[in-house]
Amino acid sequence: MIPADTIVRTTCPYCGVGCQLDLHVHQGVIFRVAAPFDAPPNYGRLCVKGRFGLDFVHHPSRLTVPLIRKEFGKVPRRPVGLDGFREATWDEALDLAAEKLAAIVREHGGDALGTFCSAKATNEDNYLFQKFVRAVLGTNNVDHCARLCHASSVAGLSRTIGSAAMSNSIAEIPHLDVFIVTGSNTTETHPVISTFMRQAIVHNGARLIVVDPRATEMTQFATLWLRQKPGTDVAVFSAMAHVIVKEGLYNEAFIRERTADFEAYAASLDPFTPEWAEEVSGVPADDIRTAARMYASAKAGAIYWGMGITQHSHGTDNVIALSNLALLTGHIGRPHTGLNPLRGQNNVQGCSDSGGLPNVFPGYQRVDDPAIRAKFERAWGVRLNPEVGLTTMEMVEAAERGEIRGYYIMGENPMMSEPNLRHARHVMEQMEFVLVQDIFLNETGAYADIILPATSFAEKDGTFTNTDRRVQRIRKAVPPPGQARADWDIIQELARRVEEKLGRATSAGFDFQHPAEIWAEMAALTPAFQGISYERLEREGGVHWPCPSPDHPGTPYLFADGFPKGRGRFISLQFLPPAEWPDENYPFILSTGRVLYHWHGGTLSRRSRLEDIYPEPTVEIHPDDAERLGIRSGDYVRVRSRRGEIKVRVHVSTRSPRGTVFIPFHFAEAAANELTNDVLDPHAKIPEYKVCAVAVEKWE
Repeated sequence: MIPADTIVRTTCPYCGVGCQLDLHVHQGVIFRVAAPFDAPPNYGRLCVKGRFGLDFVHHPSRLTVPLIRKEFGKVPRRPVGLDGFREATWDEALDLAAEKLAAIVREHGGDALGTFCSAKATNEDNYLFQKFVRAVLGTNNVDHCARLCHASSVAGLSRTIGSAAMSNSIAEIPHLDVFIVTGSNTTETHPVISTFMRQAIVHNGARLIVVDPRATEMTQFATLWLRQKPGTDVAVFSAMAHVIVKEGLYNEAFIRERTADFEAYAASLDPFTPEWAEEVSGVPADDIRTAARMYASAKAGAIYWGMGITQHSHGTDNVIALSNLALLTGHIGRPHTGLNPLRGQNNVQGCSDSGGLPNVFPGYQRVDDPAIRAKFERAWGVRLNPEVGLTTMEMVEAAERGEIRGYYIMGENPMMSEPNLRHARHVMEQMEFVLVQDIFLNETGAYADIILPATSFAEKDGTFTNTDRRVQRIRKAVPPPGQARADWDIIQELARRVEEKLGRATSAGFDFQHPAEIWAEMAALTPAFQGISYERLEREGGVHWPCPSPDHPGTPYLFADGFPKGRGRFISLQFLPPAEWPDENYPFILSTGRVLYHWHGGTLSRRSRLEDIYPEPTVEIHPDDAERLGIRSGDYVRVRSRRGEIKVRVHVSTRSPRGTVFIPFHFAEAAANELTNDVLDPHAKIPEYKVCAVAVEKWE
């Protein structure tokens, strides 16, 4: 029982900072949100989303009963609203879902299913989801939105140092010396982290280098702002490395003791002169030299980046270029240094940690490693598929070829997040079966055959893992609406039914009574988590993994004694332009991103009071471009690409450079991903959201 009046400590469900919240509850309603001043990582700080955006929990459009499409199984399927579904009992919905999943497995094999776990769900939810997919459905086709945001970070850092998590902690930020922020509008995407960055600059004299085409607020605090042309990141960072090598500013001892392939890499930098980079990127050569000297000569240098680095057809190369800089200077493996990708969603780090990827079990243990696979087979009592599964975009391609017949989607909204949405909708329309599990009917749920109502973060127990690898608790504060159930509870009910319909004894283990039991099983199988328990989290509030034993203090910063690969590896790069560049028909570059008042596909924030503050999308365009097109702020324009078009209101601003327009991706009525290019990075399989060619025309 939850007391009628209580204060519940939990973790914010928005971005990856993982702010600690105190939910003030009266008679089952959250009426106030505060932040405890003594609790990391936020120490009393909250952004507008965390303080005022949690009323989505009580929104009247919450899903409260299982729903079955009235035209169940009809193909091609069309998107429908709530009136296109009928209410069902849990038994009916689960039995029907289990029968459809089992039928696809029987007739086509488990690899005919594509599944999406959730960066918004708990570690325990995601662990149980991937266990169900692997142990019951028999496939490794499981992925989530990390594929669409930081897959390039994973691919790049895995190749250079062997680990893709944020290397250093949020607690170190106020004490930075020199740091680079690139491809991150930190003030709007990770607002609390940005306050610590500004504290480091204003109060402690830190020097900031911003590398970004757009005039984000962080540029106002920068010692140096390198405003490169979109898609030219490798040119700028490789030119900085050129300066560091040619001027002998590199850390010779660190390179000798902890890295490999330096000589070949140093030789490869000869063409990357600052003058060449200026011609390619538009950044003055002298500014590139100044930035290189500033970072290399720092006592401690740190790099932070977001999706402006990763969401490119050569995003992996962008990340490798940053890693090369850190290895050159030895700015890694110490406090206040490191390679720090800023994770976007509240539990995108934890979802990956928990095995929500097609190539790894929990803790990044390879599914194609026979010894690792044998360990999970013994624990789960089943034989497991040895083949690496498909990524998000590969599942779309396989579905188009008819190789994937059904989707199971938990808490994701691919019909907003995938690029080239016209193509994504076509694929969804042809799907044989779609099962969706969520708290609202969103753009993806509109295509579902069955919808299972889940609970929000405030209505269940579990853990989230924030961007700096800190595992923290969430706690049930209010009762669930109607018949909604926790994701982990739904998954194990479904798993038992599928096993029964496949004629198997229930062997893999889906009889948990509390998320603590799920965490304990995952931790026992995952070396980095073995020192973390619910009891310890209650005592300490949060623990950074890796934490291999109960007496281990946790690891706020990584690589003090070495890299997972042994030595950090330098990788030589070539500069390659974006896949699509402006031309006469599509003369502008489109970039997409977030705004302060909304979050990702808008499923949560647009059902909060924040919608009143920022109720519609805009296209940001430079005044010179606006004058040439004869448009002003408030006008409507048509923005079109080779893939689609949208109608959107104009916001004239110098934040975007001439020739570039910016559209936030939160708004279904003018979805930026109608326009974006679905060409993929060859290593990370991430789409190029940040650069595509568009035309802008006044709406007549």
